[in-house]
Amino acid sequence: MAARVDESGGDELVETHEINVTPFIDVMLVLLIIFMVAAPLSTVDVHVDLPVSTAKPQPKPDKPVYLTIKQDRTLSLGNDPVPRVQFIARLGEAVSFDKNKRIFLRADQNVPYGELMNVLNAMRDAGYLKVALVGLENVPQPANSQAGPGEADAKASGTAQ
Repeated sequence: MAARVDESGGDELVETHEINVTPFIDVMLVLLIIFMVAAPLSTVDVHVDLPVSTAKPQPKPDKPVYLTIKQDRTLSLGNDPVPRVQFIARLGEAVSFDKNKRIFLRADQNVPYGELMNVLNAMRDAGYLKVALVGLENVPQPANSQAGPGEADAKASGTAQ
């Protein structure tokens, strides 16, 4: 409660009925900033759908090197099957031992994520750091298209890691 001296010359104090809202506004602005920063951090949406990519297709080199992990976890370099113990040596031969050349890695949708990481780790340990993951590109259909929902065209695209 605030008081002021009576201006009529008396010594009586008169109450004022005004509220000082400046501290209230300061506190509210600080709380607003805290909530604006904290709200996006508290919402977590973990939806993983790895087989389809909407990334813009990257230009492919003239002779791309494809390493493929099939559903049965066997490896292929280009179109040739490669034993797992030899795939790093064969990969080196395919890129002429140039560790700066980009390698396109394809994996079947049903390959476990751990298996994909094992191959990536082996490539990283050997010094091959430029790896592009290849997936199917989801091509949006025009609104007036007659195609059904499962008839969308799919293109292969490489996205750099």
